Amino acid sequence: MTSVGTVISYPTPLYQNLPIEPQFYEPSRFNIIAISLGFSTTVTTSVNHNYFIGQEVRLLIPPSFGCRGLNQQTGIVISIPNPDQVVLNINSQLLNPFILASSNIQTAQITAIGDMNSGAINSSGVINQIINIPGSFINISPL
Repeated sequence: MTSVGTVISYPTPLYQNLPIEPQFYEPSRFNIIAISLGFSTTVTTSVNHNYFIGQEVRLLIPPSFGCRGLNQQTGIVISIPNPDQVVLNINSQLLNPFILASSNIQTAQITAIGDMNSGAINSSGVINQIINIPGSFINISPL
């Protein structure tokens, strides 16, 4: 006797394994258009960002943009003065200024670090609320 209707579905077929679309995840990566140096560092993005206070981020600054001391630096968002600005806890007082290099193929970017496992732990028992840990990525895909 043979078994009819048994379907083995592993591995996932390519047509079902949709590619990761970065626009469907928050927080995201944004282009930097200005950096104000000081005891804390203020980063201005080209569009409104989706970061929040306590978010850990990394700065990616190509050589043509100056301010090389901030390249690969990580920091925590300590303030959001405008929808397109974040203030980071990075002391950048003695660094060279940021230069917006518009003719460059590469862009200066700020990106979220998605593996920061700190955040409020809810211990209210049966009435647990959904908590997104700061630094985690949230799937907002319409698919």
